[in-house]
Amino acid sequence: MGNASDAATLFASSISKEHDILMGSLYSLFCVLSLVGNCLLLLVAHHKRSTLKPAEFFIINLSISDLGMTLSLFPLAIPSAFAHRWLFGEITCQLYAMCGVLFGLCSLTNLTTLSSVCCLKVCFPTYGNKFSPSHARLLVAGVWCYASVFALGPLAHWGHYSAEPYGTACCIDWHAPNQELLALTYIVCLFVFCYALPCAVIFLSYSFILLTVRGSRQAVQQHVSPQTKTTNAHALIVKLSIAVCIGFLGAWTPYAVIAMWAAFGDATRVPPAAFALAAVFAKSSTIYNPMVYLLCKPNFRECLCSDTSVLRQMIYRGSPQPQERFSFTPQRNKDTSASTRFSNGQQESYGACLNYTENTALCNASAPRKTACILTGSTYTEVTVSQLSDHPETDFI
Repeated sequence: MGNASDAATLFASSISKEHDILMGSLYSLFCVLSLVGNCLLLLVAHHKRSTLKPAEFFIINLSISDLGMTLSLFPLAIPSAFAHRWLFGEITCQLYAMCGVLFGLCSLTNLTTLSSVCCLKVCFPTYGNKFSPSHARLLVAGVWCYASVFALGPLAHWGHYSAEPYGTACCIDWHAPNQELLALTYIVCLFVFCYALPCAVIFLSYSFILLTVRGSRQAVQQHVSPQTKTTNAHALIVKLSIAVCIGFLGAWTPYAVIAMWAAFGDATRVPPAAFALAAVFAKSSTIYNPMVYLLCKPNFRECLCSDTSVLRQMIYRGSPQPQERFSFTPQRNKDTSASTRFSNGQQESYGACLNYTENTALCNASAPRKTACILTGSTYTEVTVSQLSDHPETDFI
């Protein structure tokens, strides 16, 4: 009975009902934006996979980790926030916390690796030009292994997972270092190797890049592979990567500060609302990467527009059209590219009148009209819809 009572108290919300509803609403918004943005980014990357540069592998990996965090955390955090308590029990709490640490550290480590690769390419182009997709894949695997060490540690009793101080989510037990030495070593290693060191590497990498570019713009131009034909491609990746890093670190720094306050200070003096606000900022990190790259990277944006146009055409063609069995089409100022195949195997264009000399007057008419091509033997004639007989089956094969 005592354990059940303690669990009920541990998983009860310690902030107001109104704040929980606000958190649930914000999480719902973040979930939708992250799902749409990261799925679109992965779709675009899949379509241009043959032309991806090695540095863009880390952009894709960042999107995968953000999507993993979205799918593993938000479906549990949103109903718990609206219910004003954690709903899913102790075991799910442990798995929830592990996923949060795994995907969060993977994203930060991925950004750290990306900054190092950008620095190598810009500041040391002789070596950077040798960086291949195979090297990128190897580093991506290393990123996941590095994050897994710290995510699985608490499950092996190096540190602990527990409910957040505000009660409706789970993460690392920041109070444990006050009672256990092993938990203290975990928190220290986590802070040094998963926050302080990555931030230092990111800051130094982009500082070196900015100094190098300021000193000589040729360093930016030389690092691009001859096959890309675009001397500014990687320079753009550098700028966008800086933007993503600023957004990510800005989102996670408040949580890191609050967590260190709880771990190394008096944990009882940390307001639960401060943890809740920091958690909201941290979970917003999943929307920055797709937002920056889809909106600001030209080739990603163009590919997305092309995919959207194709999707609209597929939806339009798949919708039932009246009299579509007769191959009618509206004639505009420009010919359409759609075509149909007649029974003799010959392919004819819906807009054939634009290329048919006998109907020049018809094609140049100011008012758009629907026309149909009637095949008779090996020739066809084009007539307006109004000229068709009442039984058009006799006019078509």
